[in-house]
Amino acid sequence: MENKLIVSLSPHVHNGDSVQKNMYGVIIALIPALLVSFYMFGLGAAIVTITSVAACVFFEWAITKFILKRDHSTILDGSAILTGILLAFNLPSNLPVWIIIIGALVAIGIGKMTFGGLGCNPFNPALVGRVFLLISFPVQMTSWPVAGQLTSYIDAETAATPLALMKQAVHGDAGALAQLPDVWSLFLGNNPGCIGEISALALLLGLAYMLWKKIISWHIPVSILATVFVFAGLLHWANPEVYASPFVHLFTGGLMLGAIFMATDYVTSPMSHKGMVIYGVAIGFLTVVIRTFGAYPEGMSFAILIMNAFTPLINTYCKPKRFGEVVKK
Repeated sequence: MENKLIVSLSPHVHNGDSVQKNMYGVIIALIPALLVSFYMFGLGAAIVTITSVAACVFFEWAITKFILKRDHSTILDGSAILTGILLAFNLPSNLPVWIIIIGALVAIGIGKMTFGGLGCNPFNPALVGRVFLLISFPVQMTSWPVAGQLTSYIDAETAATPLALMKQAVHGDAGALAQLPDVWSLFLGNNPGCIGEISALALLLGLAYMLWKKIISWHIPVSILATVFVFAGLLHWANPEVYASPFVHLFTGGLMLGAIFMATDYVTSPMSHKGMVIYGVAIGFLTVVIRTFGAYPEGMSFAILIMNAFTPLINTYCKPKRFGEVVKK
């Protein structure tokens, strides 16, 4: 009997990964930052998070059922819940509920479902919602409650964020950098800001979990953080009275949150390791440029969305070597 070699289409071996498993894995990695947000902002953080998640899940269900008219629902795969948490993490703890709902509608309706749902969206949905709110409601989106007001919500006392002080220093306020919290406070999260971005320690714990579970690779977060550290360090070395130290840049604003949880989005980031590094370096560079020379104190959201648009181009020119292909020298 003649033996036949049967060749079938890939993948040949299934490693047990699924969309649902990875989405809930990322949600688990966000738990430390979520707990810190509850500890620092109390009632406000709880209201913002619950509202955002509930609204994102509802809008995905409603759009799927009544507009796209699909028989199956995708709300149980975890993607809508993850979008809701990430959107909440990019909001202040005193944001009114109606604005949060609008942000959720934009994130799910425009950022995700308009393009066909999960896997088709070119931009990170949570960042689409966040940037829309930042442009549409700049006053409410830049009012930052002081940490420790556990029972306050709309009427919480506010203060300038470290990023705002850094921007003031660039614009000529000689004493602004002296008002910055110490690096240890920034690392732990005892400072004003969006509810999910304040604690670098909690976010790094999430990074360690995702690397351990192989949910993401190190290429994007490490390349972003290293680029920011080097570029911000050069500016600080050139003029330490105007430009903050690279450690302050690393531990403030949405840098850690964006580098670890948003730039690494499977759908909107490059596929090859080389492409991931290029993508990460560009995000890090753009973030420092916008923070230092742009109109907004924070640049992470804009940098990620800009590079989301370049992801197809990066994928085109950074293709991995095909299995069995002979490279001509």
